[in-house]
Amino acid sequence: MEAIDQVRLNFSEANLFYLNLSLGFIMFGVAINLRVEDFIRVIKNPKSAIAGILSQFLILPALTYLLILVIEPRPSFALGMMLVAACPGGNISNFMTAMARGNTALSVSLTAVSSTLAIFMTPINLTFWAGVYAPTAEILTEVSLDFWQLLKTITTLLLIPIVAGMLLRKWKPALADKLHPFMHYGSIAIFAAIVIMAFSANFDLFLQYIHLVIFLVLLHNATALTAGYQIAKLFGLDQQDRRSIAVETGIQNSGLGLILIFSFFQGLGGMAIVAAWWGIWHILSGLSLAYFWNRNAQLSPSAVVDSNG
Repeated sequence: MEAIDQVRLNFSEANLFYLNLSLGFIMFGVAINLRVEDFIRVIKNPKSAIAGILSQFLILPALTYLLILVIEPRPSFALGMMLVAACPGGNISNFMTAMARGNTALSVSLTAVSSTLAIFMTPINLTFWAGVYAPTAEILTEVSLDFWQLLKTITTLLLIPIVAGMLLRKWKPALADKLHPFMHYGSIAIFAAIVIMAFSANFDLFLQYIHLVIFLVLLHNATALTAGYQIAKLFGLDQQDRRSIAVETGIQNSGLGLILIFSFFQGLGGMAIVAAWWGIWHILSGLSLAYFWNRNAQLSPSAVVDSNG
C-alpha cells in the first residue's frame, strides 16, 4: 500500500493542454448562465449565501482534516482529500439542485460566488490544511509547491472562462440561450472524457489501487453532503435552501483537482485516484440524493408547502 505514495501517473504535456481546455469549456458553459444579478442576489440574501460559502470553504476543509486525523489514510490519499475539499462546487450542482427541488436560484448564485472565491480560497485552503498535517506537509516540501503559481493557474482556469461566459450572456443572450442546454447537459460527458484522458495510459494502476479509496471517498462525500445540510439547518434556512447548500458542498469540481495534481504534483497516484473516483462517485451520490428528495416531495405534497414557508 505504501507504494501508492510514490506512484506517478504518466501524463503528457499535450494531454495536460487538452485537460485544461476541457475544464475551460466546462467553466465557460457554467458561466453563460450567470448574470451580474446572481451576485447581487447574494448581497440581498446574505444569510443563505454566508451559510453556503462557510460550508464550502471553511467547514468542509476543516471536517476533511478531522476525518483524516481519525482515519489516517496514506499521505497521498489525504492530500487528495484536502485538494478536493479545497475546490469549488462542481459544474452539475445546479442541475442536481433543480432535480432535488431545491432553491435553484441560490445554487446558481453560490456557483458564481464559489467559483470566483476559489481563485483565492483553493490555494489558501490547500496550502494551509496540508501544511498543518505532517505527512502531507512532507509532500508539499518534496514538490516545492509555489502558492503564487498555483494562484495564477487557478485564475487562468476559472476567472477567464467565467468572465468570457458572462460577457457572452450580457452581449449575446440569444446565443447564450442556444448554447446553454448543450453545454449544461454535455458537462457530464466532458468530465468523463477528462477522467478517461487522465487514466487512459494508467488504467492498470487505477484498477490496482481503486479499491483502497472507494470507502474513503464514499465517507468523505457523505460528510460533505451532510455538513452542507446541517450548516443550512443551523442557520435556520428552509428545506429548499438546505438541499441547495448540501448539493453545493457535496458536488466538488474534481476536474480542477485533477488538473492541479498533474500540473503541480507530477500526477501523484494517490491524489489522482481520489480525485478521479470522487468525480465519478459524487455524480452517483448527488443524483441518487436528488432523486430521493424529488420523489419524497412527490409523495408528500406537504413537504413542498413546508419548504416554501
